Amino acid sequence: MVFSRYVDASLPSARWITAVTVSAFLYFFLATLSTGARAEGMNSALASAYENNPTLAAERANLRAIDEGVPQALAGRRPTLSGSADLAYQDSDIRALAAAGPTRTQFSLRPRGFSITLSQPLFAGFTVLNNIRQAEALVKAGVEALKNTEQNTLFDAAEAYMNVVRDMAVIQLRRSNVRVLKEQLRATNDRFSVGEVTRTDVAQGEARVALAESGLSLANANLATSRAIYEQVIGHPPNSVAQPASIENRLPGNLQSADAIAETEHPAILAAAYASEAASHQVNARRGDLLPRVDLEATYSDRYDSSLTTQRSETASITGRVTVPIYQRGETSSRIRQATQTLRQRQLEVDQARLQVRAAVASAWYQLQSIKAQLQSDQAQVRANQVALNGVRAEANVGQRTVLDVLDAEQELLDSRVTLVTTQRDRIVASYALLSAIGRLNSRRLDLQVVEYNPNLNYSAVRNRLFGIGIPEVD
Repeated sequence: MVFSRYVDASLPSARWITAVTVSAFLYFFLATLSTGARAEGMNSALASAYENNPTLAAERANLRAIDEGVPQALAGRRPTLSGSADLAYQDSDIRALAAAGPTRTQFSLRPRGFSITLSQPLFAGFTVLNNIRQAEALVKAGVEALKNTEQNTLFDAAEAYMNVVRDMAVIQLRRSNVRVLKEQLRATNDRFSVGEVTRTDVAQGEARVALAESGLSLANANLATSRAIYEQVIGHPPNSVAQPASIENRLPGNLQSADAIAETEHPAILAAAYASEAASHQVNARRGDLLPRVDLEATYSDRYDSSLTTQRSETASITGRVTVPIYQRGETSSRIRQATQTLRQRQLEVDQARLQVRAAVASAWYQLQSIKAQLQSDQAQVRANQVALNGVRAEANVGQRTVLDVLDAEQELLDSRVTLVTTQRDRIVASYALLSAIGRLNSRRLDLQVVEYNPNLNYSAVRNRLFGIGIPEVD
């Protein structure tokens, strides 16, 4: 039959298709082996982001700046020592009327001297104590904020890594599809040149090749975008990536456990709680401004030529001073009210943080379960589409299917494979999202091969530091 001759000639045989498929998989396998030694795994990429990401580095610098609030608050209980010196020239010309007649006196003086003052606060209405407690609470809040930034950075890095894995897999699928379609088009053109097929059949093949090349071009553009984001987050371009192992063994077994872990460990909740604690100490510090202050002041001064009759005067004094606020123009009362409202805000932010984290945990949990179910469906769809394509090809070889039927079956198989690759990416990303939602996406939980940043080093270095403006080398 002419039709069966047409179909048999214009379509690659099942044996040829199998050979192309096996060759493609063998090529990718060998390529993986050749680059495996220098491939960058997920943990390696996350470690690089941990060490190089500028957002995370900036947050660490911000925490070191917050650390300085503690020595500033501690300074309130320490003495201050100041000194002053002066030197002047005084030229006097005094004219006076007296019984014996007018008199005139001229003289010059060079008054000079110095003084040293030591001031020691003894009691400041517990303001200093509360300022210290506030600064320490802010440091704890800053530590938790840093942990939250670390979580966000590592999640962005994991997402960027999986986007590159997905886009590279999609490109390989689309390249393979373009090769198959071009071979089909070449065979169709050969038969068309001898008059065994129609121009319509050639046009259908050309249209599918053009569509496949357009999809490949879009896939290349998506990969370029993903590579740029990868470099931005992780710190260098991707060299060779691979599908990472699952981290679901690090996840809680049920939603209730996830909620319980997040409630006690999530850094966003802890940061909000410490910020609320700091606001409470700020209220107490402002109330201390209404209480008396007690200060002790010691002064020593030495002056020369202060007058014609004084060649030198030396003075030492110790003064105890009690200052009782009586009326402060309403400013102190306003500051207390302001601090109280800030405390209420921080308390509400704790509740809001808990609600947000709980919602994030539920969303991440159900999304992961949904993706798991979708993955099984996608795998079944790929298997079914592969069986269908094999059947359509076999039927086409005996004249029961057209070229268009085969092209449609190939397109459905390609689409299902792309969907499967995307779902595999989504499952890994959803696992990291859930780990982040419960507050455990950090270098220690992931066993990253990095030197873990220790915020206590800088805090200990500056807490009781009395002199110097140099920055401690504790990065």
